[in-house]
Amino acid sequence: MIWVNREEMVAIGRIVGTFGFKGTLKIAPLTDFPERFKKLKKVRLCGSKINMEFEVEEAREHNNLYLLKFKGIESKEEAAKYKNAFLMIDESEVYPLPEGYYYHFQLKGLEVYDEEKGFLGELTDILETGANDVYVVVSEQYGEILLPAIKEVIKEVDLKNNKMEVKLLPGIID
Repeated sequence: MIWVNREEMVAIGRIVGTFGFKGTLKIAPLTDFPERFKKLKKVRLCGSKINMEFEVEEAREHNNLYLLKFKGIESKEEAAKYKNAFLMIDESEVYPLPEGYYYHFQLKGLEVYDEEKGFLGELTDILETGANDVYVVVSEQYGEILLPAIKEVIKEVDLKNNKMEVKLLPGIID
């Protein structure tokens, strides 16, 4: 076990309890690709007092959760110490998405520019509404701007330059 840096990491699950008496943990997936748990070799557990890397000995699906056994956690009592910790992976380990699709962590912090008004502000949050996501942009000039994540509004995402280009629909700011 080693201490690791939490920067540039992505949560893929949260420990919600223990299973059995040999240190197995119940994991609630926080990923669109829960099958990844079966292929994990190592993972970081991060919480308020935890920031450690573990080797995965076993992983299996169980009632919409995953059961993971880590090397070095051998009892139910030891496993209970990790409840509510997050399972983290490096950003470089996320599953690739199709072109034009992005993870939320990739979009947060982007500078947002409108075709006509220029710099609007920074994308600070993403609201999941069901129909489409809504991007929350904090702007010094316009306050909080809510942008629907639809192709009519989002024209270009340039992760390399930390920039998003949009075309505001009538009424979004006015």
